[in-house]
Order: sequence, then C-alpha cells, then structure tokens
Amino acid sequence: MIIKKRYVEENESEAYFTAYLLEDSKELLPGKKRPVVVIAPGGGYLFTSDREAEPIAMKFLSLGYHAVVLRYTTGDAEGENAGVGKLALRELAYTVRYLRQKADLWYIHKDKIAVCGFSAGAHLAAGLGVHWHEKELADSVHGEQAEEIKPNALLLGYGLLDYQVMTDKAMTEAGNEELIDTFAFMKIANRALTGVSELTEDVIREYSPSCWVSEKTPPAFLWHTAKDNLVFSENSLAFASALAKHKVPYELHVFQDGGHGLALANEVTANSEEQINPDCGIWFELAAKWLKKHIPL
Repeated sequence: MIIKKRYVEENESEAYFTAYLLEDSKELLPGKKRPVVVIAPGGGYLFTSDREAEPIAMKFLSLGYHAVVLRYTTGDAEGENAGVGKLALRELAYTVRYLRQKADLWYIHKDKIAVCGFSAGAHLAAGLGVHWHEKELADSVHGEQAEEIKPNALLLGYGLLDYQVMTDKAMTEAGNEELIDTFAFMKIANRALTGVSELTEDVIREYSPSCWVSEKTPPAFLWHTAKDNLVFSENSLAFASALAKHKVPYELHVFQDGGHGLALANEVTANSEEQINPDCGIWFELAAKWLKKHIPL
C-alpha cells in the first residue's frame, strides 16, 4: 500500500486528505486503474470523527478500491470559527479534482470516483453531488470544467440532508425532553456550518441538499436508522424522494433499530455497547454490492 498525505490548497484552512492506494502489482493485472472512494467523516461540522475515517477506508481497500479520507475544515462550539460549510465544500471539490489529475500516476480510474459521507460528512458529500455542475464551485477550485469535480456515486450514511426536517422537528417536538440535547447540539452545529444558530428560510434552502437534487445528481446509496434521535431518518427519506422525482438511481435502507453515528456498527468502530448493532452492520455489504453496479472494479 502507498499512503499519500496532501494539504488542500486553501489559504484559509489546514484541511488535508490521506490517500490509501493499492500498489500496482505484476500479479494483479499490472497497470490496472482502480475506482476510489473519498470518505468524509461526520462530527456536526465541529470535528471529523476517527470512527468514520480510517476504519471505513480499510473496508473499501479490502474490496479492491483505493480510499481517501478527507479531514475538512470544521468549526468550534464557541462559534469563533463559524460558517465553514462553503469552505468545506470547496475542499471536497478540490480533493475530487486532484484525484482526477493524479489518475494516471496513482492508478485511479478517473470516471469511478465515489464520495462516502456520514452525518455531517454525508451532508458535505451530498452537497457536492447536487452542486458539482455549478460553474462557481468549479471555478473556486480552479477547475476548467465542472466534470472535474463530479462524484460518480454517493454513499450517504445517516446524513443531514434536509434542514426543513430538522426545523419542523424542533417546532413540533419542542416539549420532548428526550430531544432537548439534540436541539441544543443542532444550534451549535448550525452555527459551525452556516454561521448562524437560528436558520432563516433562505439558509434552510441553501444548506439542504434535498432541495437541489436534479437529473445531474449522481446515483446514491442511503442508509439510516428509524430511531436516530440526532439526525432524523426523514432526512434520507426526503433526499430519496427528490432522487425519485428526478429519476436518479438510488437505494435506501432504513433500519428499525439503532441510534446515530453507528459507523460500521461493530466492535471496530464502537465506543459504547449501543454502537454495536449487527442488524445495521450489514449496511456495508449492501453498499458494496450497490457500488459495484455503478462503479465496478
């Protein structure tokens, strides 16, 4: 394996990605270019979770994919570093473009780049999926053509994909004591992402990937749990509905039980017993089968 670390060329950030590349081999079809999966960990735009980073990369490597983990710019709970959403999106776009530029050197199939995100990272991945074709975004990373930053597939785990869902829940469930911590955390995360704690209608639309789905959105695999009390499963339902409306291929799995942030849902990524859930752990096998339909090795 070859490991490459690259800082994103953004003056405002210390963001970087680590590329885990399967070496060219005389035994395994020498010169073979492989698909690559870019992984965006979650963390509410306050940090990037280790649980949703290298452990995920190792799983994709075991299938024969190259894997890249992006540590994008995040904010902080005090709000001193707020409104990082657009910068993080540029960093992801830059990463995809850079991988295409290195396709020959790193044995990457330039038309087989998937982006896999979890929670806030799924929001980020979906954001690139719905905005890649916009000239302003491509220009911001010095792309000559929008296709340079296009993901060919999306893998979205328990993503925050529709802020209207979160806003409606905050209103209808305001008296629910079980969700007090959820709504308090969301205000902090909102500020980290957008720069404001209380979201206006314009901000809700701007930062809701489900509102921007089009026929140009790449195929997507989504998974969630029905009992997720931090990022509600209706987020994935809304995004899937938008994909269906625009006839974009997708697959959606909502598991009955399980909380937020399961990652691989096994002992490898769990930091509590609640994060070990074999019923949900099959998401990776399902995602791998789906991915091979759209980005075969």
